[in-house]
Amino acid sequence: MAQRFYAVPMDSYQAAEICSWTYPSPYNIYGWLPWEQMKGLGIEFGDPDIREQQYVSILDEEQRMWGFAQLFPMEGVTRIGLGMRPDWCGLGMGKQFVQSIVDVARQRRPEDEIDLEVLTWNERAIRTYYNVGFHVTDTYERMTPTGKALFHCMVYMSSDDSGNSIRNRYDYEK
Repeated sequence: MAQRFYAVPMDSYQAAEICSWTYPSPYNIYGWLPWEQMKGLGIEFGDPDIREQQYVSILDEEQRMWGFAQLFPMEGVTRIGLGMRPDWCGLGMGKQFVQSIVDVARQRRPEDEIDLEVLTWNERAIRTYYNVGFHVTDTYERMTPTGKALFHCMVYMSSDDSGNSIRNRYDYEK
């Protein structure tokens, strides 16, 4: 039976929990600063206004937090940032998890295109995004906390969108 996920506004307890997550290498780049530091600097979900406007926690039916999403509004686009609890990555729940985030983005701003950025080496995530309906539209270099890295921009195309306008350059269905 498929897991059912839903989004709730992220609270400070959930934000603090996310800051305690540690990912194994090479995924450790996705870790956050300690919660007290995030609050003190007022960055990302450490800022209560940004947390309220852009961040949601993704829960299952048993109220367990599986991860979070940032729904960053841009002109005509909602850019998704997301993270799954590290000890639950790789358990086959990624497609449902990401789909629940897409659903929230569409509810909030139904007219927007939905996209995300992903490091090009993160094939596990890219496969998941592709299986949800995202397609690579661009590849570029940008700064990360550890220096410059290559990213794909992936755009969501729902099943009712025409697949002719965007062709996926990569085959991640294997």
